[in-house]
Amino acid sequence: MGYAQLVIGPAGSGKSTYCSKLHEHCTTVGRNIHIINLDPAAENFDYPVAMDIRELVSLDDVMEELGLGPNGGLLYCMEHLEDNLDDWLTEELDNYLDDDYLVFDCPGQIELFSHVPVLKNFVDHLKRKNFSVCAVYLLDSQFMTDVTKFISGCMSSLSAMVQLEVPHVNILSKMDLVAKKKDVEDFLNPEPQVLLSELNQRMAPQFAKLNKSLVELHKLCPGADRYLHSVWRRC
Repeated sequence: MGYAQLVIGPAGSGKSTYCSKLHEHCTTVGRNIHIINLDPAAENFDYPVAMDIRELVSLDDVMEELGLGPNGGLLYCMEHLEDNLDDWLTEELDNYLDDDYLVFDCPGQIELFSHVPVLKNFVDHLKRKNFSVCAVYLLDSQFMTDVTKFISGCMSSLSAMVQLEVPHVNILSKMDLVAKKKDVEDFLNPEPQVLLSELNQRMAPQFAKLNKSLVELHKLCPGADRYLHSVWRRC
């Protein structure tokens, strides 16, 4: 059995830096991992690239030849990857041993891991190839300093968790850039009623029912409360 980690999260959340530091750490402790680039728009890397989607398709070529914008072009690239799972990806995976650990540095377009099925089908393909897969979701801690951003971050991460259906770890990145650490600490293990009160204070009255539904999510979906209240890992 092989092992695979999908590094996902919004653009600019530090996914490539995480992959670089993970590779650096594993090299130091004598563990072998392989970092794979799944971003067809990436150009510079601080880690050795073991496999690169740009060998299959690049965003620049797609935008030039098809006249697509950056977002449309990236979706086209990922759908092209999906069409080549049984060919290009399978051939590349055959280069690794059964116990190898692969880390996939994914693009930052949120729709790829929230509702577009591309990464879900990618994960299913890895599972069929006998890989044990987990997801690591990074979110910039600077965007978790008030209740509205906290709820937004939780919902986007929850959407990815439900979509991919694999073991899932959340990480708050760039903690060194947060001026007031307490602003983040307050959301690491929040009380639902406190969240509701703060949401109602920050938002217009017409959103009161929506706020209540979000905070009471644990009553509607078993286990969601553990997610909403989960302690985010910090780095």
